[in-house]
Amino acid sequence: MKRWLAVWLALGLGASLAQGVVLRALMEDVPETRIIEALLPEFERATGIRVEFEKVQYGAMHDKLVAQFLAPENAYDFLQVDFLWAGEFPAAGWLEPLEPYVKASGFDLSVYYPSMLDLVGYYQGKLYMIPMYNYAMGLIYRKDLLERKDLNDRFQAQYKRPLALPRTLEEYVDLSLFMAKNAGVSGAAMQGQRGDPNFMEFSNYLFAAGGDYVDRNWRVTLNSPQGEKALSLYVRNIREAAPKGALNFNLDDTFRVMCQGQAFSMVTYWWMLPQLDDAKQCPKVAGKVALAPMPGGAGVNGGWGWAIPKNSRNKEAAWKFISWVESKEIVKKRALMGHAPTRKDAFQDPEVLRKYPYYRQAEAIIAKAKKVPIFAYTAEMEDVVGREISLAAAGQKAVKQALQDAAKGLEGLLRKAGLLR
Repeated sequence: MKRWLAVWLALGLGASLAQGVVLRALMEDVPETRIIEALLPEFERATGIRVEFEKVQYGAMHDKLVAQFLAPENAYDFLQVDFLWAGEFPAAGWLEPLEPYVKASGFDLSVYYPSMLDLVGYYQGKLYMIPMYNYAMGLIYRKDLLERKDLNDRFQAQYKRPLALPRTLEEYVDLSLFMAKNAGVSGAAMQGQRGDPNFMEFSNYLFAAGGDYVDRNWRVTLNSPQGEKALSLYVRNIREAAPKGALNFNLDDTFRVMCQGQAFSMVTYWWMLPQLDDAKQCPKVAGKVALAPMPGGAGVNGGWGWAIPKNSRNKEAAWKFISWVESKEIVKKRALMGHAPTRKDAFQDPEVLRKYPYYRQAEAIIAKAKKVPIFAYTAEMEDVVGREISLAAAGQKAVKQALQDAAKGLEGLLRKAGLLR
């Protein structure tokens, strides 16, 4: 803390700035926000700056933020920004570039995973955010089912290979179908609800199959052979191995199915593991679940970043808060309290690892996580692609046609954003 106080004084951010300053931020009403909120008195004692959170549900955040961006002066001094808006907000000129603050304060960006800075850090070569929270996706599975001798014998007889964690997307779907037919559970708890749920889930299949949405020049590659393989396997899994009604499932539904011991696996956010492994919350599967990277390749990256509005009244004080909340000491405290960090040192800290051994697997997932295209219309892309995935999964459209229509819709959004001519 002494080092940070010296930096703030050098920047002219000393007592005159601190006295009487109240910073306000709009935050999602979730446990990680309450973890940070519990630490705010430490910041006020150290700086004299009070911080107040306005907590709302996720669905209300975007519109409230946009309304403030369009006002002459923002009611929020710093922001929590989802990756879905990490292209939209800077493209509109609403965020303050952070490189001058980083350079002036000596803030160390090297402690963050490159995948996180790529997701919620840089936009078109400029730094607009500091990573705050990670929700990369991987595979959670029932290790007790993998160890059952009768299932091992049957699997060996059918596939001529040992029953083990799958290495490829095809092997994962084979295993999911096998469990659905032989283990008395669904093979995969899948979130097939149209929009964000099925878009995020399918994107793991796309990346695992070696596909992508666009190339380096923003040309659409979704309707490639790899994309066709990914969607074909996704459709097969949700039709033949997922629970009845999975086409309408969201994250909460998949958690309930997995928690009740009714599924072998789920492709989901890595931080779901401790909830499923909690004997009070999920007694039927606690001690039986484990975490692994997405079979076949990188899983989907997701996360939040800290940002400062261009029309903030208290930019220097806002940067002071971001510097403090992302310091090594405070990030470690947040991690020990259950917050999903983005700094490498938190995942490698011995005390954190003793409390959360699965952070080793989480680190491997985050380090290799891959982002979906981040541009001004990423949120709209979820709807466009999610609609076509849903139609294919429901059997209302052929896989190839669904991919072509999704690619056409994505192309239209990229042209609208000025990324394709």
